[in-house]
Amino acid sequence: MRLIADLFLLGGAMFIFLGALGLIRMPDVYNRIQAGTKAVTLGAMGIFIGIAFLFPQWWHKLLVIMGFILLTNPVSSSAIARAFYLSGVKPWHKTVSKEKNSKLAFPSEKHQEDIST
Repeated sequence: MRLIADLFLLGGAMFIFLGALGLIRMPDVYNRIQAGTKAVTLGAMGIFIGIAFLFPQWWHKLLVIMGFILLTNPVSSSAIARAFYLSGVKPWHKTVSKEKNSKLAFPSEKHQEDIST
């Protein structure tokens, strides 16, 4: 049981480390949000499962915490990404293809087009 718990704890720590590395290495805010959210959520689940194997009497409390993390992390990262989008932060130039880039108008550009017409 201890070996399984240690494997989950190690796997969770590795995913959290990779998420932190993704925050440093990714080129723009949208990629950083995605890397951080997905990796840290998975890493937290691994750590909580490892703790549940070490301390079985905490299983129901850890399950509630895991459910809260699974529900709130994607929603909060989506809200943050939307706030960046609405404030006019553009993605990295290699993120969007040229066909999509011509159709993609940010709120600040739409507002400027409305003013000029």
